[in-house]
Amino acid sequence: MSEIAYVRGDATTPLGKGVKVIAHVCNDIGGWGKGFVLAVSRRWPEPEAAYRAWHRDRAHNDFGLGAAQFVQVERYVWVANLVGQRGTRTGSKGVPVRYDAIDQALGLLAGRAAELGGSVHMPRIGCGLAGGKWSRVEPLVAERLVKQGIAVTVYDHGD
Repeated sequence: MSEIAYVRGDATTPLGKGVKVIAHVCNDIGGWGKGFVLAVSRRWPEPEAAYRAWHRDRAHNDFGLGAAQFVQVERYVWVANLVGQRGTRTGSKGVPVRYDAIDQALGLLAGRAAELGGSVHMPRIGCGLAGGKWSRVEPLVAERLVKQGIAVTVYDHGD
């Protein structure tokens, strides 16, 4: 079994050949405007538009914690909007990250990545504005993706 590859760089410019799925965590209230999504929106308008439409029509679709939406942005590049945080603020119920929802969404991501024959690329999902800990997310990524034979690259931005 291979391991997660860690690289310095920008997850919106994924490395390697073939189909690439860029995964990131979204909130469950329709908010898009801080964190990694800004980098996504700078490259492609489609993921934000699809997410907002998905949220707007949530009474008639599967939008909610643990759901995943897949948006093709280039011939070989997809963006996976994974709903893995409750709201956007830390409050009496703790940080917004929901590990069980991330786990569920990663399962959906594994299915789609396998279907596409693609690799998965991501920042340290759920660990920025969502307030999660990579020590809790990394085993979920390993279990749901790496163990299924899906190549995963995690990008650390910065110097």
